[in-house]
Amino acid sequence: MRIRGVQGRDRQEGTEVQAGRRRLGWLGRAALLSALLASGVAAARPVAIGGLRQSAGLDSRQFVSGEALAVWTLPRLGVAVRNDPQDLRLQLGGRELQFSPRSGWRATGFTLGARLPAPELAGGSLFVPLAALSALGVPVLADTPDLLDFAAPARVPSGTLPPSPAPSSTAPVTAPGTPVPVSPRAPAQSAPAQLAPTQPTPVQSVPALSAMPTPPFLPTANLNTVRVSRSMHRSVEVQRVVLEFNVPDPRVIAYSVTREANGLRVTLPGVSGSPVQQTLESGDALQLELTGTGSALFLGTGGGRSEIFTLDSPARVVIDTTTYTDTSVPPPVNPDTLPAGVTYRQQGKLHLLSFDPALYQTRVVSAPAGRASGVADLVRSAGGVAGVNGGYFDPASQLPVDLVATNGLMTAGSLEKRATLGITAQGDTLFGYPRPRYVLSGADALGAPYSVTVNSVRARPAPDLLTAFVGDGRSGVGADNLTTLYVTPGAGSVLRAFTGTVVPPAGTLALTFDHARFPQLPRAAGAALNVTLDWRATDAPWAGAVDALSAGPLLVQGGKVVLDPAREGFNTNASIWRPTRQVAFGTLGGRPTIAFLEYGSPETFAAALAGAGVRDAVRLDSGSSATAYVTGGYADLGGYLNTVWSRTVPNALVLVPRPGTAASKK
Repeated sequence: MRIRGVQGRDRQEGTEVQAGRRRLGWLGRAALLSALLASGVAAARPVAIGGLRQSAGLDSRQFVSGEALAVWTLPRLGVAVRNDPQDLRLQLGGRELQFSPRSGWRATGFTLGARLPAPELAGGSLFVPLAALSALGVPVLADTPDLLDFAAPARVPSGTLPPSPAPSSTAPVTAPGTPVPVSPRAPAQSAPAQLAPTQPTPVQSVPALSAMPTPPFLPTANLNTVRVSRSMHRSVEVQRVVLEFNVPDPRVIAYSVTREANGLRVTLPGVSGSPVQQTLESGDALQLELTGTGSALFLGTGGGRSEIFTLDSPARVVIDTTTYTDTSVPPPVNPDTLPAGVTYRQQGKLHLLSFDPALYQTRVVSAPAGRASGVADLVRSAGGVAGVNGGYFDPASQLPVDLVATNGLMTAGSLEKRATLGITAQGDTLFGYPRPRYVLSGADALGAPYSVTVNSVRARPAPDLLTAFVGDGRSGVGADNLTTLYVTPGAGSVLRAFTGTVVPPAGTLALTFDHARFPQLPRAAGAALNVTLDWRATDAPWAGAVDALSAGPLLVQGGKVVLDPAREGFNTNASIWRPTRQVAFGTLGGRPTIAFLEYGSPETFAAALAGAGVRDAVRLDSGSSATAYVTGGYADLGGYLNTVWSRTVPNALVLVPRPGTAASKK
């Protein structure tokens, strides 16, 4: 995976980066810091584009001749420009305005109905009157005393207009009332909303301005160096471009950022420097050019995600670009962007993700019955921060082959021999060998007490069995000669009773049986019936378990290797015992922990876990199912401990924030 720009020139940059990101956020929040213009003229109004308030550096300015905008801001409105006081060009669609001190304003593609004020130079920037934008037809969404809101353009011009063509006999018409031929390649546009209502008046002659002096460009800062670094993490590339200036305070640098299809453009009014043009190691193009009012940098990122922020002493503008270069490989964990309370540790080929139990609790999360999902999708569905694939399953049906219990309901029956992870309502973890069964109890018609154990957990009915199934809203249970009861464990009575095939609602426990074989069971809604989940275990306080998942083998218990494949019925000659990618769930230092071994046998895995200080751990489905995921990552791509994509799975163990904690408010 490749990553762009996480490593900087020195230790200071590396430690300041997180604070800078929190301060400024992603690119959409990066256009800020008003310009320190030497003229002392106050800003007239804030400017918005498409309803989004822009930085103070884009505010309009008030001159004696009226309100104006800086030329370098106009491409953000869709206006192509040539920013030259001696040869100014503004172009929008088929309309164009040109200005030179000698000839004044000239219009192409439309008739200029009124005299426009001349441009103004202030603080190193060239400003044009709002009336010029109105004449071009720049659309306006709101024009109030407190805000000037322009419509967002369909495209932002990426280039600078060339010098104006030499005047000829077909020069643009400047007097009102004279028709102007329109090129078929540039059709005239009707002007949308006007910036300010104007009445057509005869054009007055513009006095010659050839003697008007051009103020020299007075820089407020100099761009001393441009530094680039690059690092790769699997298929994620992180590239950092650092613009370093000769001033300590970044507020002096009134930069603005324009996102383009293939990169971004950073405009630096009032900044001097030396032109730069190069192809970076990543293949990106970097070009720094000087303008009449400062500098402009273009960084062609080819679709990477960029974040921009500032650092001080000296002033620096930092551009971090992250590019996911190969989606056939999962992105890695970024240790610097883990959620709060999550720690990552690597010891050789063993990787460990541990979670603060005060902030997170473990839950079993399942895809709909008969379906499979990616672990990241299951994590997101539960609002979690991390997850690992669960137990073994049949790839043909996508159904678990061993115990799965969620919220006190057993959705898949137990083989009653494999190591099991249990989770209490308080989020505590249990490790052992329960053999859970649903038990029905009550009194028959004669008042005699009875207790019946459910034979199987499945949807398919069997006349000779008492079956249980937790509804998914689409699977049918029952048959014409069978009774089905809807019940809630602990409720003490039957919710509903049916004969024939029915589809239980999602999360509803349905019991199906032949009344001739189980005459003691009730057949009507409201009848007394107690349903409990009997864990049938003494190796841990299983009575408090609400979630459980069986897999195995148990690898470590009490900090010691306890691997016993014969006890759990594993064939060590079969593929399930082969060296491969291994995953497990356990506890380390009292913290729930996801463990991933890059390659090895169960014996190798158990020894590595014990050597790392893991107290208890049970292996989960490994090999092609092995997936360990955590949110965050580079550019919020998320991170995986596994280095190859794994297949989808029917369930996962997910770490979710505890209600009421800081983690739950993220």
